[in-house]
Amino acid sequence: MPQFVIEREIPGAGALSEVQIREISLQSLETLKEMGPQIQWLHSYVTEDKVYCLYLAPDEDSIREHARRVGIPADRIAAVRRLIDPVNVK
Repeated sequence: MPQFVIEREIPGAGALSEVQIREISLQSLETLKEMGPQIQWLHSYVTEDKVYCLYLAPDEDSIREHARRVGIPADRIAAVRRLIDPVNVK
């Protein structure tokens, strides 16, 4: 299944409380459950004003639909073409 990186512009994301992050995450998970197993959230990175998420999904439209249902932005979506890391660079 294709992997995608989603960039979400959320001013003040880094200052969200644990309760706020948990509420958003639970709402996202409930929506993913409703949409079926073809779309999965792997993990996210929270920075000062953005959240970067890694998803498995059949296409960008599925990710946009998830974002629409949850009410969170999906400002940029990029398909992952290759994974590189220090261990595999030889």
